[in-house]
Amino acid sequence: MAPMYSPKCHKKLNGKVVVLTGGNTGIGKETARDLSKRGARVIILCRDTNKGDAAAEEITHETHFVVKCVKLDLASLRSVRECAENILETEDKIDYLINNAGVMMCPYWKTEDGFDMQFGTNHLGHFLLTEMLLPLVKKSAAGGFRPRIVLVSSMAHESFGMNWNDINFEKSYNSLKAYCQSKLANVLHAKELAERLDGSGISVYSLHPGVIKTELTRHTNETWYGKMFYFFTNAFYLTPVEGCQTTLYCILEDSIVDHSGRYYSGCQEKTPSSNALKEADQKRLRDISSKLVCLTPKD
Repeated sequence: MAPMYSPKCHKKLNGKVVVLTGGNTGIGKETARDLSKRGARVIILCRDTNKGDAAAEEITHETHFVVKCVKLDLASLRSVRECAENILETEDKIDYLINNAGVMMCPYWKTEDGFDMQFGTNHLGHFLLTEMLLPLVKKSAAGGFRPRIVLVSSMAHESFGMNWNDINFEKSYNSLKAYCQSKLANVLHAKELAERLDGSGISVYSLHPGVIKTELTRHTNETWYGKMFYFFTNAFYLTPVEGCQTTLYCILEDSIVDHSGRYYSGCQEKTPSSNALKEADQKRLRDISSKLVCLTPKD
């Protein structure tokens, strides 16, 4: 039974701005719903704006707080930049940034910029988005609030290390290893970002939400190891409402505000894999990511 944190927490978020990737379905949608009920102004970033607008309208009708949808395709750096620039122009601050969207065990697809789809979507797109939106998160901190950045990773990050010599799996593709690498990149990113923002008043967390039956798992039956994964995890699937609880914990729990850089699962702190704790790898990934997304000082 998954721990249910949200019903026990009565914290209100009136006046707070939440930016959430992938909020049109699954745990992202349930996260958006919960935070909207608390009075936050939620902005969901979605590739499919038809579904995004429908989700935003549904939640707005239910909670009576306006939810907004902005187009974002994490598999396109051009789209990431356009989305970030849109938000920078229209928003005064961001109190909570939740990097939730992702793809899982898809075929050998490339992003618009030629990256492995899973590494490009799950890590590089979020990396660039976070860097570009940091000025708005810092504005929240400058106003005396303690903003938070939350990266939704997975326990899959424990299975393999970074494929440094072929980070885009161009020599030999394995969809499971590529997925695990992208989730390890999320934890490495959170660790490095937390260290870089130390003293800024901004907290950063990564988490494993649980094994959840959502659209994310639609490609698992396309390979033999995907079928094995499905077979052994099917009995443990959580609902999206159950699956969003650790994300909500990392957003709402007051006792962890000074625990930036830590990793959570089941609404409690856990120790990530040893590969995620290597400071040299954390910095190496930042350097590689900055180069791949052509990050410039003005970003």
